[in-house]
Amino acid sequence: MAFSANHSYATASTLHENFPKHTIFASKPHTFPYTSLPSKKNVHAHKPLYISAVTGFGFVPDTDDSSRAREPSVQCNAYEARRSQSVPISIEFDQEAAAQKLKIGVYFATWWALNVVFNIYNKKVLNAFPFPWLTSTLSLAAGSLLMLVSWATRIAEAPETDVEFWKTLFPVAVAHTIGHVAATVSMSKVSVSFTHIIKSGEPAFSVLVSRLVLGESFPLPVYLSLLPIIGGCALSAATELNFNITGLMGAMVSNLAFVFRNIFSKRGMKGKSVGGMNYYACLSMLSLLILTPFAIAVEGPQLWAVGWQNALSQIGPNFIWWVVAQSVFYHLYNQVSYMSLNEISPLTFSIGNTMKRISVIVASIIIFHTPLQPITALGAAIAISGTFLYSQAKQ
Repeated sequence: MAFSANHSYATASTLHENFPKHTIFASKPHTFPYTSLPSKKNVHAHKPLYISAVTGFGFVPDTDDSSRAREPSVQCNAYEARRSQSVPISIEFDQEAAAQKLKIGVYFATWWALNVVFNIYNKKVLNAFPFPWLTSTLSLAAGSLLMLVSWATRIAEAPETDVEFWKTLFPVAVAHTIGHVAATVSMSKVSVSFTHIIKSGEPAFSVLVSRLVLGESFPLPVYLSLLPIIGGCALSAATELNFNITGLMGAMVSNLAFVFRNIFSKRGMKGKSVGGMNYYACLSMLSLLILTPFAIAVEGPQLWAVGWQNALSQIGPNFIWWVVAQSVFYHLYNQVSYMSLNEISPLTFSIGNTMKRISVIVASIIIFHTPLQPITALGAAIAISGTFLYSQAKQ
């Protein structure tokens, strides 16, 4: 019986001398309790040999005497028994995917936190200083200044732009300016929670504009998802204790403007290399140039001076901190949102935006002790749920 050994395995060439012709091998390992096999080629095993697999039946010639008839043979594998040994198991994790998820999670958490802080300080400023046009201008000015300093100190790399870039950015900046001012006007007239409940109806404006202006059609689930959005917003508006028509119209105009901003952005910025942080920085600077003359014309330095003195006399030096905080945090939360959009799908961004509104509404109710009727809260929940359904049906 011949064996060829390789490490811990041995191959048996002939077993006809030791097993009957009709032996059937079971699936369990079999042992050879002997250490010397009766054959012309012997292998001495110091441990029992285990049959691991039978690989075939056939005949092999006797190499010493070719005149003899071929004898039946069985080809099988055997291995020596070994002591139990620990087998090292390595589990590999997709570190790149885990890092990406962590990065997106940090973006979302930062985005929501900054947005909550901005809304709180923005409302504080507007309560003491009811000049939304100047407040909006200061927000854009703070962001523009921060980015100019970042580019000058090389904290951030300045984008490479041309005249064509600014031409395509202009309509986006106009829509962004209108949406920003309208939202601030709304915030100066009504509660933060009411403004964001109405702004959760932005998907309805998006579908309406896309259908009437662009001629796009949507599947039935998208249209059905608008029903809870519209119904929830209407229910909240009808039961709002501090209802104001200017506040309602401001939030609705803001929704419409931001829809056009998204449309212009998709059309004009295809193939452009500027994105994320730098894209929003350029958008802020151009919006600042557009807004400044209108803010001066609508409110004017004389009203600003009187209002500023009244706010300082009522609040004290903390009012200056409020203005700085609302201006800086406005830029930061928008910057992070644009950076998030570079890393995630539009669906994930829409869901994140919906959850952001929930956090702002809840935080503002707690901070400002906003009276909220149960029916108003129900309308808000219906509207936000409809926004979530819309984001799912749109895909």
